[in-house]
Amino acid sequence: MFGRRTGPVEPAREAPAPAAKKPAPSSAAPKKPVAKPPAKAAKPEGKPAASAPPRVATPPAKPASTVEIGGRSDEYFQTKTTIFNALIDTIDLSQLAQLDTEAAAEEIRDIVNEIISIKNVSMSIAEQESLLQDICNDVLGYGPLEPLLARDDIADIMVNGASRVFIEVGGKIQLTNVRFRDNAQLMNICQRIVSQVGRRVDEASPICDARLPDGSRVNVIAPPLSIDGAALTIRKFKKDKLRIQDLVNFGSISPEGAKVLEIIGHCRINTLISGGTGSGKTTLLNCMTGFIEHDERIITCEDAAELQLQQPHTVRLETRPPNLEGSGEVTMRDLVKNCLRMRPERIIVGEVRGPEAFDLLQAMNTGHDGSMGTLHANSPREALQRIESMITMGGYNLPSKTIKEMIVGSIDIVVQAARLRDGSRRITHVTEVLGTEGDTIITQDLFVYDMDGEDADGKIVGKHKSTGIARPAFWDRARYYGKEAELASALDAASE
Repeated sequence: MFGRRTGPVEPAREAPAPAAKKPAPSSAAPKKPVAKPPAKAAKPEGKPAASAPPRVATPPAKPASTVEIGGRSDEYFQTKTTIFNALIDTIDLSQLAQLDTEAAAEEIRDIVNEIISIKNVSMSIAEQESLLQDICNDVLGYGPLEPLLARDDIADIMVNGASRVFIEVGGKIQLTNVRFRDNAQLMNICQRIVSQVGRRVDEASPICDARLPDGSRVNVIAPPLSIDGAALTIRKFKKDKLRIQDLVNFGSISPEGAKVLEIIGHCRINTLISGGTGSGKTTLLNCMTGFIEHDERIITCEDAAELQLQQPHTVRLETRPPNLEGSGEVTMRDLVKNCLRMRPERIIVGEVRGPEAFDLLQAMNTGHDGSMGTLHANSPREALQRIESMITMGGYNLPSKTIKEMIVGSIDIVVQAARLRDGSRRITHVTEVLGTEGDTIITQDLFVYDMDGEDADGKIVGKHKSTGIARPAFWDRARYYGKEAELASALDAASE
């Protein structure tokens, strides 16, 4: 059979002999019973009512509840390891690489079925089908990550070494029963992911940012920097792209606030989206780009291309890390500077984190109205301060007052996103940048999110409130695009 080594299949019976030693670590690896003694120890410590130890002893009980993915048992993992090692000894990977994905998967399934029958492994039809799918994923796909990537309700996948995989669902982090055979398999899958976008991760280059084909963001940090094996983090994107109405349904913004954001996006108002890690900045940026007219030329600059713009006239640019010799690097600033020569109407920067802030401000102030970008900050005022510090770190010998005047003349709106303690994401501020007074940048809030406590389920209760401003500073801009009536009605409805 094509893809099979020329030798007989009989040696495959002896090949698992060394593999029988490999399950020993895997059977020993899930030492979950070891996690039980702390739980038992917590009971005697609970007797002294007034002592502090009971509070310290209670948290270890939470990680004990793992999320079952696929219902895999320890015996299943041992059988899978044995059959996988026999498959590697039997198949010719060089010939398998010449086949397309479907033909290679069919070849693997045929050989695994033969190995199962030769070894007389007793499995149900459902277990055998799961085993075939898992082995195909190991050889051709992303291995144990495949069932997690297939679920649309998972926002983040966090792999802390081969035996600890966490997911985030509904804003809460949960431990799963998913694990890799060993750190070598985890490292191979990391290398497979980053090589698809022309990057590498190894001891010489242990830190890497990459993306999956659907745009999901990937970060890998490998040994020796990561002590307990490679640490892989995947920020997943939903298959169904979110729109501003979805944010309204989730309670992230009020309908009136969403209408104001729509007018901001349509009227080509320079916008900065700030927020902490995981607060939904990129999702909000994707939603706001949905209001851009389809005849506008848009150029995006990102470290790892993850924006999902729907406009037909979009040019996507991505930075490039240095090669093995340390040359060939293309920075974000190089991309933003080159954008100015590409006749853009809007420039969208995925994340502003360095000296490219100066070039973005220049672009916003030289005819590229409606440009957007995101950055990490905890409040709108802090976002403006960070822009100033980024320009200063770029080596520009400019007075602070000059930088502030550049910021005021370029940025019109700051939208603040936040992830609250219950895991929900909210747009907490829609803030205008008005001007300077001395050495201070003057801002005013159009919308704020007011928290009113939490309900019985621990969910934060609150609502978006208008600050009562009837005519924002971009009123003339909205009138230029014929949107002043919609803006007035939205602000009036929000103030009631």
